[in-house]
Amino acid sequence: MIPVKLDQLLFSNMGFVVLLKGDNDERVLPIFIGTVEARAIALYNNNVKIPRPLTHDLMKNILENLECKVKRIEVCDLREGTFIGRLILEKDGSEMEIDSRPSDAIAIALLFSAPMYVDEKVMDEAGRIMDASEIGKETTLTGSEKENTGEFSPLEVLKKDLEDAVNEERYEDAARIKKEMDRLEDKNTEN
Repeated sequence: MIPVKLDQLLFSNMGFVVLLKGDNDERVLPIFIGTVEARAIALYNNNVKIPRPLTHDLMKNILENLECKVKRIEVCDLREGTFIGRLILEKDGSEMEIDSRPSDAIAIALLFSAPMYVDEKVMDEAGRIMDASEIGKETTLTGSEKENTGEFSPLEVLKKDLEDAVNEERYEDAARIKKEMDRLEDKNTEN
């Protein structure tokens, strides 16, 4: 297993992508994820506290109340183009493996500050070497340029969630998202 960290969360023309990268490995593992998981990962990665628990927060609360520790998460396989993940939990000295989507496992790992690993076979098959023009480049792009090329901040993820909520006429969700955006903007103004 290769120890990895969340390198970046990007938005491409195909959706959200997380990039996992090992400390001593030039390759990154790109995994496409859903909007909900991208939002959670962006919030947890930036230590943003929200007033009401998300699904992953609920999972954390349940595991903690059951005195169950998240030892690590793994991206352990790639089957027919789909990444397979798992949570490795420990309770009373016994380990158990729980099947998981990698995006949920990453969110849980960030919440618990648990280590993340990618199977060497998976990295060999799907890992890529990406140059600086593809990732990691600091930019001052406009919103539409960012939408076409790349990176979203937690606030930008929330803006996309807000737009989706309004378009789908989920006004209670929109109000909640707007409130969180205002809180983040206030926090950014203070810094």
